[in-house]
Amino acid sequence: MSTPKKMLKRIDKFLTFLEDRFLTEQEAPDWEQALAYRWRKQEEQGYFHPINHPHQIRLIDLQGIEQQKTICERNTVQFLRGKPANNILLWGSRGTGKSSLIKALLNQYAQEGLRLIEVDRQDLIDLPEIVETLYQVKYRFIIFCDDLSFEQDDASYKALKSILDGSISAAPDNVLIYATSNRRHLMPEYMSDNLQSKHVEGELHYSEAIEEKISLSERFGIWLSFYPFKQEEYLEIVEYWLEELGLTKYDKAAMRTAALQWALARGSRSGRSAWQFARDWAGQEIFSHS
Repeated sequence: MSTPKKMLKRIDKFLTFLEDRFLTEQEAPDWEQALAYRWRKQEEQGYFHPINHPHQIRLIDLQGIEQQKTICERNTVQFLRGKPANNILLWGSRGTGKSSLIKALLNQYAQEGLRLIEVDRQDLIDLPEIVETLYQVKYRFIIFCDDLSFEQDDASYKALKSILDGSISAAPDNVLIYATSNRRHLMPEYMSDNLQSKHVEGELHYSEAIEEKISLSERFGIWLSFYPFKQEEYLEIVEYWLEELGLTKYDKAAMRTAALQWALARGSRSGRSAWQFARDWAGQEIFSHS
């Protein structure tokens, strides 16, 4: 006869079996359901959550970053056609269109089989599990990692590094990683790191700390840099958004002055600032004439 302790152990084992089976069934989403997904965790179990209303930004809406758009779009088209393509790191100033560019690519090429999976930094440790799920899927996936920044001993940093290049398992042909960051090397850089660098026979040899930080960003085949816009570029973006918002008649001199003051107050002449100002200005103009 089984003791109560043994009976409870068997029940617990059976419940664990049922739970694992149920969660496994939930991990395989219906890829026809949505164009974009977000990797989420529930009680330590990861799953793909469909994004039913993705951002509708278009490539044409992204002004002032033509070179970055051209390179990113070309790489994505190569990927969709089954040609060799690279993982991309988009780094630079805030609000300059890094994340919007990736979202716009999804809107442009979703009908050709492109899908987007957003993974938060703290969940990058699950990348091997995520990638393993996608091997036999007919769609082509961009894993989108937004606003990345790591500390030296971050476990998710090591998971990303392994998936990019270095794991014993080969990455599937239908997966690329596009990441955005304000940091070129994704990790904090300190003056003390440079003190250990040396010149050997005229060549610069970086310290181990710097080499470690560079090693992650170098695993992205393409780097795209984003910088604050010049004044005229910023104003042109404002005018574009005002037209998109249906405002064609307004005092242009007054608008330019107000737009520059808006950017000065935020310390940024960025595409995001231009869009926010245009919404505010258009709202006031339309309201005052209604």
